Amino acid sequence: MVLEIIQKKLEQYHVKNTLEEAHAIKEISQEIALMALSRTDFFQKAAFCGGTALRILYGLPRFSEDLDFILENTNPRFVWKNYLEKIGEEMKVYGYRIEIVDRGNIDRNVRLAFLKDDSIGKILGLSYKPQQGPLKKIKIKLEIDVNPPLGASFELKYLDFPVLFSVRALDKSSLFAGKLHALLCRQYIKGRDWYDFLWYMSQDVDVNYLFLKNAIDQAGPWAKKNEKVNSTWLKKQLTKKIQEIDWNKTLDDVSPFIKQAELASLKLWSADLFISKVVKLR
Repeated sequence: MVLEIIQKKLEQYHVKNTLEEAHAIKEISQEIALMALSRTDFFQKAAFCGGTALRILYGLPRFSEDLDFILENTNPRFVWKNYLEKIGEEMKVYGYRIEIVDRGNIDRNVRLAFLKDDSIGKILGLSYKPQQGPLKKIKIKLEIDVNPPLGASFELKYLDFPVLFSVRALDKSSLFAGKLHALLCRQYIKGRDWYDFLWYMSQDVDVNYLFLKNAIDQAGPWAKKNEKVNSTWLKKQLTKKIQEIDWNKTLDDVSPFIKQAELASLKLWSADLFISKVVKLR
């Protein structure tokens, strides 16, 4: 019965190729992992954030790889162990044989763990099995920031797969602030970040400037400089960043994560396009 639930969910994706099918199976697995966490006290302490939260909870039209979280309050003693065990138990019920790798380091602000599985694809009815070689192993990275910036806003969201459950998440304005921090402070250019920026602008999302300022103060080139982070400052810094980017090099990062029908729109990516969006920031 539980396998039928996963199979039915997979069919709802209407995948067109092997890559889309692999993304769909990973996303299904992510939602089961979230359900497992919801059956603990995890979301009393932490909130779902990042690109996968944006996709699963708010409808971002691209696939995402990782499960990202932040604690509401700083806790350097946070460990993944008990939560990972619960994920393993719950996913076993759905046919997974999860390999868990806990890379949490007590000295790091971001604690990592990995979920790996090569069993679920073997028992599902797949439309696009690889012609040669084994099925690609599912690998999901979990990250949690145990020393988060202050100022985030949260909301409770409900999901109904594989069963009805709730997760606590950053609201869209806080997620947008987190993405803007990544755009300005990430040490490398990631096309998916800029894809998400266009989506936020299309949704007319406000920026949580308090959360953004605290993140800017905490990490990146402006750390501890007490910058006056407002719309004027943000537009200036984004415009400067945009003018430095080779936009052709960003496409390889984002194209594997979007539907084929959307690939043609990537040809429009340019400094002019993104600056035209920046000026509309509130």
